[in-house]
Amino acid sequence: MHTKLECPIMATIAMISDKWKVVIICKLKGGTMRFNELMRALKGVTQKVLTHQLRELEADGLVARRIYAEVPPRVEYSLTPLGETLVPVLNDLEIWARDHADEIIAARNAHQEALAGK
Repeated sequence: MHTKLECPIMATIAMISDKWKVVIICKLKGGTMRFNELMRALKGVTQKVLTHQLRELEADGLVARRIYAEVPPRVEYSLTPLGETLVPVLNDLEIWARDHADEIIAARNAHQEALAGK
């Protein structure tokens, strides 16, 4: 059976394509964060969604979760060495987006104008 995961690029995109995953990785590139710190940093994410996204990133080996035996329990998240290898790729993507933002906006505007003119 052929799946999109047979293509390395598609597998990677599938791994990080959920709405919050790239943002979580970008927040964690600054260092270890507690769950509530991530919640505050990611305005608009729900606790349920953040928990789910973190668990998927952990399952894929990109994020490590450390639980401290305290009351209340303290949970910290950080990028794994594998997760750290995505940081330069995401940095390059951010640079590309900034460098081409005007072109992208112009293309979108031209497309919308063309659709409106039909």
